[in-house]
Amino acid sequence: MDIKNSLGNHAHHHASQAKRGIVVTREFAPDLPKVMAYGSELNQVWTNLIDNAVDAMKEKGKLLVRAVRENDYVLVEIADDGPGIPPEVQSRIFEPFFTTKGVGEGTGLGLDVVHRIVQKMRGLVNVTSVPGDTRFQVRIPIQAAV
Repeated sequence: MDIKNSLGNHAHHHASQAKRGIVVTREFAPDLPKVMAYGSELNQVWTNLIDNAVDAMKEKGKLLVRAVRENDYVLVEIADDGPGIPPEVQSRIFEPFFTTKGVGEGTGLGLDVVHRIVQKMRGLVNVTSVPGDTRFQVRIPIQAAV
């Protein structure tokens, strides 16, 4: 699966949907290897993470989507400069049905889905967040050369 196509299209589509005041920066390493993953599942991961970032920033902000090779993984980082995720929430955001949204405001963060998909790919997902800099990092195993 080619991560650049999958990710690039998503970042563009979601940000232009949000257009308003959100600036998207894409930084993809030129020689990204293919990863062990199904496109449809990866798409769900990017959709969830990018939607959340765009939501968090409300009307304006900067969204950074970058992908680099890191040992046997491709590391994808989706960063926003929104208000951040409180520490007490960070430890719980990958739990099923956990949400910070009010009733009727969508279906939670969808991060349990992200977590499940990434685990199934034998990847890793984690978050670091302080106000003005929230980063979701997804590591997906590189396709072994056959």
